[in-house]
Amino acid sequence: MRFLLYNICYGTHGNQRKFPLIGLLGRTHDHLGDIIDFIGKADPDVVGLIEVDSGSYRSGRKSQVEVIANELGHFHSYCSKYASDSRLQRIPIYNKQGNAFLAKDTIHSEKFHYFEQGMKKMVMELELEKVTFFLVHLALSYKTRQAQILRLYNMIKETNRPYIVAGDFNAFMGEDEIQLLMSASGLQNADKEMRPSYPSRNPKRHLDFILHSPEIRIKRFEMPRIQLSDHLPLLIDFELEETTP
Repeated sequence: MRFLLYNICYGTHGNQRKFPLIGLLGRTHDHLGDIIDFIGKADPDVVGLIEVDSGSYRSGRKSQVEVIANELGHFHSYCSKYASDSRLQRIPIYNKQGNAFLAKDTIHSEKFHYFEQGMKKMVMELELEKVTFFLVHLALSYKTRQAQILRLYNMIKETNRPYIVAGDFNAFMGEDEIQLLMSASGLQNADKEMRPSYPSRNPKRHLDFILHSPEIRIKRFEMPRIQLSDHLPLLIDFELEETTP
C-alpha cells in the first residue's frame, strides 16, 4: 500500500516564490495542475493533504480537494482546520482552509476531532478496511503543540487496529518534540534517516512526519525533491505484518 503526505500550501507556492509575504493570498492559477500531475504519477492508494482550499477566490471558488479527487478518480474527505465556533470561520479565505484525505478504495468511516487549544487544532481520522489514518496540523506555539500532542496520545491509544499518524507537526525542534508521544504509544518514524522537509528549496527543518504503529512494516520511504509547495512531500510503501489469530 502506498501513502503520500503533502502540505500543498493551498497551491500558491508559485506566487510565494515571487511574492513571499503575500503568496498565500494569491490565486492558484495553473499550479494545482502540476500538483495533480505529481500525485497521479506517484500513484498513492491514500493521500493526506495539508492546507487545501475548499472554494475561496484564491482557487476560483472551486474546492481543490474535489478537483484533485475528480481528476484522480479517488474518494475524498475534507474538513476545515478551524472549529465551527472559531472566529476564523467568520473571515473569508480562512473559512475555506482545511485538510483532506484522498483514497482509491471506499472510505469506511471518517471522524473529525478538535483539540481544545490552538488555532490549528483539527485531527482527521480516516478508517479504511484494514488500517486507520490520523492527519494532523499542529499549532505554531511550542506550549500549545505539547498540549495537543498529549491530547493526540489519548486519542490514538483507543485505536485497536494498525494506524498511521501523519501531518505537519510544526515541530521546530524536530523529532525531539514528539519523542514522548512515540515512546508512550510505540509509534515509529517511517523515515529512519530523519530528513528535513522544509523549506522545499533548501530543507533544514523537520516539520512533516509519518509515524506508524508496530504492526505496519515500511518497505520504502521517499521524500521527492520537488518544489510545488514550500514543503516536500513524504511517500511510503508499507504492508501490514501478519498476526497469529
